[in-house]
Amino acid sequence: MSAGFKASVSVAGVGLRQYRRARAPLPERGVLVRAIVDACEDAGFDPADVDGFVAYGDDKNEPVRLMSDLGTKELCWSSQVWGGGGGGIAAAFGNAAAAIASGQAGAVIVFRTLVQDDSGRLSGAVMRHHLNDHILGAGLVSPAQLCALRAQRMFEHHRVPPSVAEQLVRASYYHGARNPNAVSYGKELDLDAYRSARWIAEPFRLFDCSRENDGAGALLMVSTERARDLRKKPVQLLGVAQGAGKGWGDLLENDDDYASAGFASVARRLWAQTGLTPADIDCAQLYENFSAQGIASLIDHGFCTYENVAEFVRFDNLIAPDGTLPINTAGGNFAEGFIHGIGMAVEAVRQLRGESANPVPNAKTCLLAGGPGAPTVSSAIFSNEVVS
Repeated sequence: MSAGFKASVSVAGVGLRQYRRARAPLPERGVLVRAIVDACEDAGFDPADVDGFVAYGDDKNEPVRLMSDLGTKELCWSSQVWGGGGGGIAAAFGNAAAAIASGQAGAVIVFRTLVQDDSGRLSGAVMRHHLNDHILGAGLVSPAQLCALRAQRMFEHHRVPPSVAEQLVRASYYHGARNPNAVSYGKELDLDAYRSARWIAEPFRLFDCSRENDGAGALLMVSTERARDLRKKPVQLLGVAQGAGKGWGDLLENDDDYASAGFASVARRLWAQTGLTPADIDCAQLYENFSAQGIASLIDHGFCTYENVAEFVRFDNLIAPDGTLPINTAGGNFAEGFIHGIGMAVEAVRQLRGESANPVPNAKTCLLAGGPGAPTVSSAIFSNEVVS
């Protein structure tokens, strides 16, 4: 991303419709259309003027099929980030911003939709992309098992104390318990229940795993100049990076740094691109498919190391309003709900607008980190400050 692109594109509106799994009142396309209209209403923008769409994670809703419902005047851009996991969530904003900055489109919706009765369980979509014959032949039949192996490497080889995973889960539930829109609203994590919950794949117990929900999320992106004339304060995209480093993502579980979340090269490019460092980030929306992968993401992004992770990943350090780096301030995939991570992008915007249920005082920057451990991963930084 060139210096001329930085902060030239902003999120102007957000919409989120969330339901318990298999409880959506409408088919998948209907739920998505409602979320898109919500995002446009949030911005004071006519849905018919949206001319681009970007999704990720194998979303099944082809943009051309949304045109009649939205009254779309002209479709100028449609794209999707490769892969069935959540690694591409931040990259979707990069695609949308590239379309706007290059003049290919003027108003782009970034979206993700999941309604189980239409598209099936999310785990099935992820498994189709991440599990090949080599892996299935070894008896690994679910994402939880693959991530559990990587977690054990981090805990045993790199000597990361497993207790840090509990700290991260606890922080997510702390925020979710205070968010009226979260599925865990009013219910903080019971540590005894967490520690005694049934095993999913060791070292993961039930509450170490993200939940699944029906729903849809949509974010409207336009040029920052255009966004200033709309209803809400623009939240600018400062930078985004996606991809994979050498020796990563060959789908054979032979990655060079097996305990990593895969962000090392992506994070280096993101910091270089924006001129920021981890110390400049006020809060983070951190995709946590599993607890240990959230820890690995923090390490890859440079907030801590294998050696000092226990000093940084402490409950009081991860919660609003006073933590050094409040994470997942709506509850994240663990506690707010899981529509393949799109709710975290919505929370990044709400946090920087001052609309979060768990506000971080004077927050100016927010990191959005995509699904850790995916063959292709991505991260983005948003800001509410004008950047010259």
